[in-house]
Amino acid sequence: MKELVKIVLIPAYEPDGSLIQVLKELEERGFVRVVVDDGSSAKCQTVFDEVSGHAVLLRHEVNKGKGEALKTGMRYIAEHFPEDSIVVTADADGQHTVPDIERITLGVGETPDALVLGSRKMEGKVPLRSRFGNAITRLVFRLSTGTAVYDTQTGLRGFLADQIPDLLEIPGSRYEYEMNMLLTRAREKKEIREIDIRTVYLNDNASSHFDTVKDSWRVYKEILRFSASSLVGFAVDYILFCLLSLLTGQVLVSNIAARVCSASVNYTLNRRMVFAEKAPVARSLPRYAALAVVILACNTLILKLLTMLGVTAWLAKLATEMLLFTVSFLAQKKLVFTGEVRHENA
Repeated sequence: MKELVKIVLIPAYEPDGSLIQVLKELEERGFVRVVVDDGSSAKCQTVFDEVSGHAVLLRHEVNKGKGEALKTGMRYIAEHFPEDSIVVTADADGQHTVPDIERITLGVGETPDALVLGSRKMEGKVPLRSRFGNAITRLVFRLSTGTAVYDTQTGLRGFLADQIPDLLEIPGSRYEYEMNMLLTRAREKKEIREIDIRTVYLNDNASSHFDTVKDSWRVYKEILRFSASSLVGFAVDYILFCLLSLLTGQVLVSNIAARVCSASVNYTLNRRMVFAEKAPVARSLPRYAALAVVILACNTLILKLLTMLGVTAWLAKLATEMLLFTVSFLAQKKLVFTGEVRHENA
């Protein structure tokens, strides 16, 4: 039986000597090593001089971000190795052990069509920002896709090289690229498999180059934009509902009129700002209109039930909108603004 080529791709920015030891271990275990220097400073030159003796070394003259470093390495692999090669991406800070890299490699061999993730269970001494950040990102991803992935932030990932052309099409230059990879897989109904690995944080994760503000925005921006759009739509809806119900005394009529107006605002904002939809309006608008009718029917039914139970109209309206927020997001993402022709630069 043919033995598959095993390749480890490591994007490196300002690495220390721990990278060398990992490369030596990988070399001993028969892995091809590809390291991308993502514009590191001159002080790291001695490290990369030694790296070049144990790996293929690719360089960016300036820092372009983790996403671009991964893409540079994948392009090299696609050009120089067979499509059935197993590719594992790992971080340069020593937090991914060689035994865990081997486990992901075996996982790809078992499920060649999947994207295989090394999933940390956040056990033991984990920095608070890492534990909190992973929990938030896990929730955001679940809300965005309806797919459960425990460790969305892991950099230890495996796949066959024949997936590289599709992975190169995914937008993102920095840390958001890895989230976009998961979002794309989930949206396209492609398998994501998780394999448990050790949770390793060295020196309270001091080697991380993740910018809490900038990189968090890149990762979370889609759900945050949707929340902002929904908040604007809700404000229009709620204000009109309150005014119309005061003027007419008709709760259901006021609700329908307010929803029609707010839906127009919500559609425009979501199409342009949230999902960056490039497809013609004629494709997405009928879908949105159909969804809006369903949401309106559910909204009206829940509102009527709550008011019949004695809840005041204004409070019932607030509770109903909160309940339908997630339903609306998932439905728009999966059915209306599907991203079929979207290529947004991050």
